[in-house]
Amino acid sequence: MKLSVDPAAAKPPYEQVKDQIDGMIRRGKLAQGTRLPTVRQLAGELGLAVNTVARAYKELEADRLIETRGRNGTFVLASRSQVDDEETLAAATAFARAARRAGLSVAEATRILQQAW
Repeated sequence: MKLSVDPAAAKPPYEQVKDQIDGMIRRGKLAQGTRLPTVRQLAGELGLAVNTVARAYKELEADRLIETRGRNGTFVLASRSQVDDEETLAAATAFARAARRAGLSVAEATRILQQAW
């Protein structure tokens, strides 16, 4: 797993780490069950404080993308398809609710979706 942090970037280092790992999971470069480096190991590789990497991992856990299993390590929890499916389902549900509130038929809502596609 190759990550890099730009200390001059507008984004704080923990967000850079989080975004890169998130992206790797979403693109399928980190498969479900992949063991991630320890917080200390990754912090050492990137020249960051341990708390910086710990915060990135904590946010990824909150997003249910990774899971820390105590001394066993930290693992990728979701596969790309699971992440995409969950996001797509949430978006579709929100769209369906909005369409119903607007009084649209399924055909009308489908037409709007096709136009947006």
